[in-house]
Amino acid sequence: MVLQSGLVHIRNKLALKYRIESQSVVIFEVRPLRDWPDEMVAKTTYVKKNRMWKVYWQRADLKWYGYEPVPEVGLLEAFRSP
Repeated sequence: MVLQSGLVHIRNKLALKYRIESQSVVIFEVRPLRDWPDEMVAKTTYVKKNRMWKVYWQRADLKWYGYEPVPEVGLLEAFRSP
C-alpha cells in the first residue's frame, strides 16, 4: 500500500509504502535508484498486554531502535502523524 504525500514535486523520486507483518506495520521508502529498492525506515508493533503501539526506527546498522521522541502511541493513527 502507498502512503500519499502532499509533496507533489518529489513523488517521482520517493514513495512511502507500508506492509503489515504479524502485529507490526512497517513503513518503507521506495526510490527510483537501482530499480526502486525498498528501504525500511520505521515500524510500530502492537503490544496487546499494554494496548499500546511501540514505535521504532531503523538505523544504518539495520537494527530497530525505540523512537525516543515518541516511544509509544495509543492509536495507530498517531504513528503516522508528523
